[in-house]
Order: sequence, then structure tokens, then C-alpha cells
Amino acid sequence: MVYGLKWEGCRVAENEWFPASVPGNIQKDYGEYKNFPDIHYGKNVEMYEAYEDDEWMYRTYFDVKPSGDERLYFVSNGIEYEYKIAINGKTIFEHEGMFTKAEIDLTDYLEDENCLTVKILPHPLSGEKRGTGRDEAKCSVKPPVGYGWDWHPRCISSGMWEEAFLETRNANKICECLCTYELSADFSKAKLTFEIDCDVTPEITLYDPQGNIVYQGTEPTFEIENIKLWWCNGQGEPNRYSYTVKTAEDEASGNIGFKTVKLVMNEDAWIEPALFPKSRSAAPATVELNGRKIFAKGSNWVRPEMFPGVCDRSTYEPLVKYAKDANMNIFRCWGGSEIFKESFYDLCDEMGIMVWQEFPLACNLYPDDNHYLEILNQEATAIIKRLRSHACITLWCGGNELFNSWSGMTDQSLPLRLLGKLCYELDRDKPFIMTSPLMGMAHGGYTFVDFDTNKDVFYTFSHAENTAYTEFGVSGISSPEYIKTFIPENELFPPREGGAWEKHHAFNVWIGDSWLCPSTLERYFGEITSLESMCENSQWLQSEGYKAAFEEARRQWPKCSMAINWCYNEPWKVAAGNSLLNYPAEPKPCYEAVKAALRDTMASARIPKFDWNEGELFSAELWLLNDSPEPVKTDITAYLIMGEEKVKLLTWEKVSAEPNLHKQGHTVQYILPHFDCDSITLLLESEFGISEYKLRYYPKVTEIKKKILNQ
Repeated sequence: MVYGLKWEGCRVAENEWFPASVPGNIQKDYGEYKNFPDIHYGKNVEMYEAYEDDEWMYRTYFDVKPSGDERLYFVSNGIEYEYKIAINGKTIFEHEGMFTKAEIDLTDYLEDENCLTVKILPHPLSGEKRGTGRDEAKCSVKPPVGYGWDWHPRCISSGMWEEAFLETRNANKICECLCTYELSADFSKAKLTFEIDCDVTPEITLYDPQGNIVYQGTEPTFEIENIKLWWCNGQGEPNRYSYTVKTAEDEASGNIGFKTVKLVMNEDAWIEPALFPKSRSAAPATVELNGRKIFAKGSNWVRPEMFPGVCDRSTYEPLVKYAKDANMNIFRCWGGSEIFKESFYDLCDEMGIMVWQEFPLACNLYPDDNHYLEILNQEATAIIKRLRSHACITLWCGGNELFNSWSGMTDQSLPLRLLGKLCYELDRDKPFIMTSPLMGMAHGGYTFVDFDTNKDVFYTFSHAENTAYTEFGVSGISSPEYIKTFIPENELFPPREGGAWEKHHAFNVWIGDSWLCPSTLERYFGEITSLESMCENSQWLQSEGYKAAFEEARRQWPKCSMAINWCYNEPWKVAAGNSLLNYPAEPKPCYEAVKAALRDTMASARIPKFDWNEGELFSAELWLLNDSPEPVKTDITAYLIMGEEKVKLLTWEKVSAEPNLHKQGHTVQYILPHFDCDSITLLLESEFGISEYKLRYYPKVTEIKKKILNQ
């Protein structure tokens, strides 16, 4: 029997109790109790920094009594981050870590009326002065993102972020149930093994994706035939079998997605040096799912809320659905965030979104000391055991950007060796890599114009040679309507450093002129004269830039096998950044551009640059992209739209592409005449829809072009 609980919270320094939400975060509850203003508006988020060194307390009262041979347990699926649990004033449990489940037998401490308390200790520090950023998290297994990032304000959460309840248990209780399987070489049969922690023998029932019973009995190992495999989005159906495990008084259930997954070498990735010693080649980066090599296309998933305890299925569902609708098949769950709640992974299972799951390590030199390794071992074990049965889990990764000068870790670092060991022991048949990027992979760029080369994203990606683009972005400004909901009216225009625009990541959060990129806007459009034109032009660049990058990465298949942009979503309202969706789940114009660029089968154009002048020879190389498991054939007709005129350039007839392969075709050319317009559009028509590329155009006679050229 499970019993819910009603909780109160308290800032220990004040000893004043207020309603607390569980699951939730104590700082959010306190802010609501004290009527803090909207955390998204202006610089209000800074109010929470004053409470970073505080202790907090939860309490609840209950009179539940077990009967007979029952025992009463307090169960919490996760408490952040370091805490002590007491019953009736007696401390009975102390813990560090937020991902390990707490299961505490209360039976021997019960009185007629009981008070259960959870004391939350201050946020952990690495020893440096508070306020130094992500390095403050380098000695804990706490997500570093809350300490501040270039897309997340400093806002560190803690508290009872997962479900918590009382539960009576007896010998019929199913304490743990794990189903593993082995697929035959031809994927037609599966041998299943159930490992069940229970004092009595339960009955197992297995159902196929249509709900038909395919096995029922008490034998924990058995075989089934005619397997329906789990496929990622675009490659087939995400078939899932379901099961129940029952005793006389208890029941466990779960789902199984039958699949095999490997990371294999990319085409031409092996390097054969002429002289000894022979050294490393690029790391394997091609996903082989059920024996089929596929192109992994998707986005970097980050926490969708600054206070992760408030997340539930309703938070995740629209976001995952948008990814599926955008033809994505993978999320890289970035290592700076927490491990997400079960419903997120359930949704990825259901919608066929593969998950590259990183442990909560990012951009830090994590230590080799025994205390840190002990906590990491405990937390990583809990993470792997909780997630390994999800069909969506495709790849384990130690963390983000750990083999870089700003992190300083290597493959000899003990934390990474430990994570590799645990993944092998607990989930051997899924790939593990120590970090991203590895040799051959790329992180960046993140802007329309590269700060070092001064080249646009069209040029940069077409001249890159990487096995995988596991982070790349094109920054853009949010819409005026959205910006007005969190930037004070007196700061709206022009954007300035130091105020709300900077707090919401428009300035001084990365390098160069950061995510607002005013110099890029002036390069293409001249002086910034209004909020509306600034946003419109920035979104134009972001949309076409993302389209160019994603399609170019796909054209480089099979030498390149991944395109995963930075980033997908946001945990709060931002003025500018790389995301495809604004908080909480609002598609930006660039989302629609990416959705078009990731269609499984489409006509595509490799265009050498974004901006064109009157009299120039315009050129574009035509392609048919086919990420689908079926052969395709079509005609592709190319047009150039200039003002009101639509010029047919050519028709590429009866072009075909084999499954998961692309076809390179004709190059169209056209000398650009004079038109009184600021853009031209390349239009490709095929039976797979329309592909559009809106490009900047400068007539020689316009004053704006003269002004830009003179800058």
C-alpha cells in the first residue's frame, strides 16, 4: 500500500513554515511564499543568489501503521543534493547525491503520531570563492548548469525534486525487476531473462505491441519469435512489448524495445600513417541500429526548467513531440544538466527518439579523490540501473567537453575510467564514449559568421570535414512580442550591456559579441534602427544558417554521420541564443527551417554563400537526400525567385537514391540581373515537397549596399 504525504518547507534561518510541493524545489516554494516577482522578468532571478548558503527543512506528519508482518518504508526517488532524514527528532539517514533512490525502513521508529523531516544542506562548493561559476560543482555529482552558463542564469536548486511516499511491504513485495534479452543474429528471435527481487515466485506475462499475450508463466527465462524491432523515428516503428510481473499482493510492469545498437567507424575514418608509431584515428561515430547504419539527426536536449523538480510528463511531451515532428531521431542529453524524470525517457521510447545520455559532468576537471569517486560510483550506478531498460537509450557518455584545455581530463582520469567500467558491467551492449567531442567530432561554430575566419555558415560547413557535428549552432534573437514579456520597457531598444538584455544572454556570455551579434546584423543589413527589424533579420540569418548547416552535414554522409545542434530548448526566457524553441515550448522560425532541412527525403542545394550582388554568377549544387530505409525516385525543378519574377533554371529528371544514401546532381548557374529587392529565393520542387533558400541580394544602385560596403 502506498500513502501520499503533505509537506511543509522552512528556511532554517527563519524557522517559518510554508507550503512545499513534492516533487518540487524548495527555493521555488520559498520564492512563491515570499511573493518574489516573476523569475523570468528583468534581473529578478538574482534574488535567489542570496540564499545559496542556506539550510532548508521539509516536514510531514503521519499516523500510518503497518499490520502483521508488514514493514513501513519511506521512499524518495531523488532528493537534491546533500541531506539528512529524521523521524520524531532522530536522524536515521544521511546521504549525498540526487539520483540514488532512498528506501528507509521506519517501522522500528514509529510512534502514535510521527513527524518526518528532511534537512537540505547548502549547495556544495569545490572550495573556491562562491560565485565563480561551473567550477564550483567540480567536486560533486550535482549538475553544474545551475551555477551559471551561457544560456542558463545562476540559479541553483535543491530539495525533494522527485516523488516521495510511504509504502507498506511484506514478503510478496517485488523490490526490483530487470528484464534483459539477447537477439538472434537475424533479429527474428529473442531470449528474455527476468531478474526479480522477491521472496515468492511471481507470474510473468509478456504482451506484443498489439497487446496479444506472447508468454505467460513463472519461468524467468524464455524465448519468443517473430520479433518486432524498435526503430528510431524515420527508420521504422518504435515497437514496444509490455510485461507484468505479479504476486498475490504486488505487481510490477514495464516495456521492452528490442534493438541492437553499436557505434562503428565512419567511412574513410581509419588513418594509415606512413611512418611508425601508428596513432589514433577518428573515433567511431556512426550509429548502427539493428544492423543498419543511419544518420543521427537531432538536437542537444537541456533541462526545460530552472527548477527541475516541477517537470513532469506535461512538461516534456510537447517538446519531444516537436522533435519527432521535425524529423529528428536523436537527443544528446548534455552532461551539464540533471538526469531527467522517467516520463521523458518514456516519451522518447514511444516516439522513436534515440537518447545519447551523458553523466552529469561538464567542462570541469573532476577529481581522482576517493570521496568524489565514491559518490560518482553510487550515483552513476543508480542512473544506469534506472535508465538501461529504456529502448531509447542508445549511447552512454562520460560528460561534456572533458578532453579540452578548460577541463584538463584525459582517458586516464579515474572518474571516466570508473564510468566506463560501470557501463560495461551494468549495460554492456550499449556503446560508451568518454566525452564529446572526440577525435574527428566537432563542437561549433555557434554563430552565423565565424569570429576567426569571418566566413558565413554556408562556407564554413561546406569546407569542414568532421565525422560528427555533436554541437553547432546559429545564434538568433527572439521575437519582439516574446522579448517584451521579460525585458523592461525602458530597456527594450536599443539593446545595451549590463541590464536585462545581458542577464538574458544577449551580451557577454560567450565570446565576441555573443548571441546578439550586432556586428553580423550590421554587416548584412546596415544600421540597426528598430527592435522589429533587428529581430526579423536575426531570425532570417538563424533560419537559413541552420538550414545550411544541417543539410550540409547530411550531404557529407557517410563520412559524417551525425548532426546534433546546440541547442533544442531553453529553461527560461532568453533574448538571444541558439535554441530552436523558446521557453517553455514555443517554436521559433528556425524550428520550421530545421524541420524542413531534416525531412527524410528531400531536394537540397549546396549554396556557396548567403549574400549575393547584382551581376554575380549565382550557383547552387543540387542534391537528393534520402535518409529513409526505402529507395526513392523523383524529378527536381529549380527556380530562382527575384521580386515578382520566377525564373526556371532547370529540371533534373528521374533522379534516384538508394536507402539511406544521397545523390549529387547538377549545378545551376544564373547571372543575377538588377531587381529592386533585398532578397532572392532558390526554390526546389519535387514530389517530396518544396525546399526554399532565402538569400540576401544587393542591387548595385541601392544606398544600403553602398553604406554597408563603406563600413
